[in-house]
Amino acid sequence: MNGTTPHIVQYQGSKRMLAPQIMRYLPRRFGRMVEPFAGMAAMTIAVSKEGRANHYTINDLNEPLVGVLRAAIETPLRLVADYNEVWSEQFAYEGGSVEHFYAVRDRFNQGEQTPANMLYLLARCVKGSVRYGNNGQFNQSPDKRRNGTSPKTLRPNVEAISYYLKDRTDFMSRDYREVLDMARPGDIVYMDPPYQGVSNVRDSRYFSGIDNAPFVEALDRLNQRGIDYLISYDGQCGDKHYGEDLPDGLGLRKVLLNAGLSSQSLLLGRKEVTFEALYISPGLQQYIPQQPVEQQYTLFEALAV
Repeated sequence: MNGTTPHIVQYQGSKRMLAPQIMRYLPRRFGRMVEPFAGMAAMTIAVSKEGRANHYTINDLNEPLVGVLRAAIETPLRLVADYNEVWSEQFAYEGGSVEHFYAVRDRFNQGEQTPANMLYLLARCVKGSVRYGNNGQFNQSPDKRRNGTSPKTLRPNVEAISYYLKDRTDFMSRDYREVLDMARPGDIVYMDPPYQGVSNVRDSRYFSGIDNAPFVEALDRLNQRGIDYLISYDGQCGDKHYGEDLPDGLGLRKVLLNAGLSSQSLLLGRKEVTFEALYISPGLQQYIPQQPVEQQYTLFEALAV
């Protein structure tokens, strides 16, 4: 199982491309990887591909999303077969593939929240962006330019992910604070919560936002209990900053990771680099490279770009 890190489907906000940079701040071996805001679990997959942890906990408040991950890891061939059935329907559907997407979305919102339906909606929706309305129903629109990941492309990725994680992964759909309370010394928690300023709004691209104050309190409890963690929490592009820094009292070290040129700024005729902040808990700061690595920037260097 060599080559690039596999992924199930495009997912907005995924840390798949940043995973190699983030893993520079992790030890080569540790007990358990815990993701309270897993999304499509890009970091768990990347860590498991390198065999760094013995066990993994995947949690997300979006239960159907966790269902996709569970099916991919525990019953990969069944997931591919079920997805193929849903995906193939669009090519013979009266009204075309766009109307088929809406039909699947309606089925999903009426209770058929199967892994195959969830995966198809993810594969076909705009930018792989999960959105739910105030009524709790999936309301994202289809990307009319593509038909979604083909089952032939999906299968080897899902099989690889299952190979890395089967029989070593727990699945949950709980409030993140419950998951953090379950963490124990020897675990490493990676958190990628909804970014500040883009959650708890109408037609959110996140299933659920979080409040900053309870989050900071939960981090303080992790510190008191000696739990190591990393957080992707805010960032900047050009002179625009997204979110406020986490409090100094937590003792975290902040580094900025180069996420590449902003596609939005390119559309506006500018070349601006996006940086995503990574906060490193006290116990993991020993793994910060002594010499700057190519994609690691200090705050001063970032502002000078």
